[in-house]
Amino acid sequence: MRFIRYSLNSVVTYGILEPDNTVTPLEGDILGRWTRRNEKVDFTGIHLLAPVRPPTIIAIGLNYTGHAMEGGQPIPKAPIIFLKAITSVADPGQPIMLPRMAPNEVDYEAELVIVIGKQTRNVSEDNALDHVLGYTCGNDVSARDCQLRLDVQWARGKSFDTFAPLGPWIETNLDGGKCNIQCRLNGKTMQSSNTRDLIFNIPQLVSYSSKCMTLLPGTVIMTGTPSGVGFTRKPPVFLKDGDLVEVEIGDIGVLKNQVSKE
Repeated sequence: MRFIRYSLNSVVTYGILEPDNTVTPLEGDILGRWTRRNEKVDFTGIHLLAPVRPPTIIAIGLNYTGHAMEGGQPIPKAPIIFLKAITSVADPGQPIMLPRMAPNEVDYEAELVIVIGKQTRNVSEDNALDHVLGYTCGNDVSARDCQLRLDVQWARGKSFDTFAPLGPWIETNLDGGKCNIQCRLNGKTMQSSNTRDLIFNIPQLVSYSSKCMTLLPGTVIMTGTPSGVGFTRKPPVFLKDGDLVEVEIGDIGVLKNQVSKE
């Protein structure tokens, strides 16, 4: 099942994207109780929004061996957790804004994103997937100068407005542990991997995160990015005004965002 969140005539609604490319609107909330409306909407006539407005954005650093190695970092012995501001969420198709105070070293990071479906605390790895609503695509956009040199911590560099594009929808019928994942920049493949290569898998991430903090319904966990990011390339590749970034995850879809100056 594919849950979407969309705007039509300035009204925000949850819906189910059907195989025939129509949308069944929902009454209620996908994080609680909901029912299908007895109507159909043309998918081409709606404006897609980020499929969830998370109360918390948890992100995992260095969760692919290749990415840790390309950055000269040791392989972590436990998940590295950091948080992104919830105001960094961006919709599919919404421009990624190069922030006025840090426009020159903005990087892409394609990520599989877990969407938590119910309040979760101290869950075991064996039961972790029972707390997952589904998965979506994400881009952990990062201002590397802030992250790596100026601040020497990650909060500001990861949290500028529009630095967490999510979408295009939540796929519930998916084995998140074996998905192809790609990032393309202006049509060129920059990252290409599979979530089989995660150092810490999805049950481990959900369980570990739930032992650190209560995961409220709608919390998202960005599971880490594979190798191929821009700052490690020689010469480095950073996002520029007019670029098109695409994150594609097999059996979910493609998240597209252009880049603009603030």
